[in-house]
Amino acid sequence: MIQRTTVPGLFPPPTYSHASVVEAGTKLAFLAGSVPLDAEGKLVGEGDPVRQAEQAMANLTEQLRSVGSELRHVLSTDVYVVSGETAALSAVWDVVEASGLSAGPHSSTLLGVSCLGYPGQLVEITATAVVPEEIRP
Repeated sequence: MIQRTTVPGLFPPPTYSHASVVEAGTKLAFLAGSVPLDAEGKLVGEGDPVRQAEQAMANLTEQLRSVGSELRHVLSTDVYVVSGETAALSAVWDVVEASGLSAGPHSSTLLGVSCLGYPGQLVEITATAVVPEEIRP
């Protein structure tokens, strides 16, 4: 069972929770950063953080499926964007929010960073999710 909490004494987040609590004995998946590469290892969306975010979310969906989970079971994410501009971060966050991740809502951190691991990479998303018994492979 997931208990998501928005703390009454803190500023209310727009589409995420402050904390997620999972009961002991629940199976969790800690996913590596989802990057905007296609199945052949080619960068998708050169120079376009929104397109890269879409690819990263598609890849994250596949990562979750491979361990028997789904976007709706994500507890937390870290979203990295190569930019110092809040508009670029907001545009990437719009993709995350539209994906179904915010349906929880999950806990999240959105960060502007100076670089990521692949040449031309502008977005990376890490996640932790519950693997519910009813959909495990």
